[in-house]
Amino acid sequence: MKYEVIIYWSDDDGAFIAEVPELPGCMADGPTKADALTAVERVAQEWIETAKELGRPVPKPRGRLKSA
Repeated sequence: MKYEVIIYWSDDDGAFIAEVPELPGCMADGPTKADALTAVERVAQEWIETAKELGRPVPKPRGRLKSA
């Protein structure tokens, strides 16, 4: 997967959260960083497949996102 993934610890969830900012709402969690990354890669693939099935645009990966 060529999309940027952000991984952080969430005290509220008691887990690592992995987000793909370029795919709105695409996130997953896991007890370890590796588990969260594996999960979000699967979720991102499903996100892309669903968008294609619905005829919605799939953003091209932009690489590293820059924050303001």
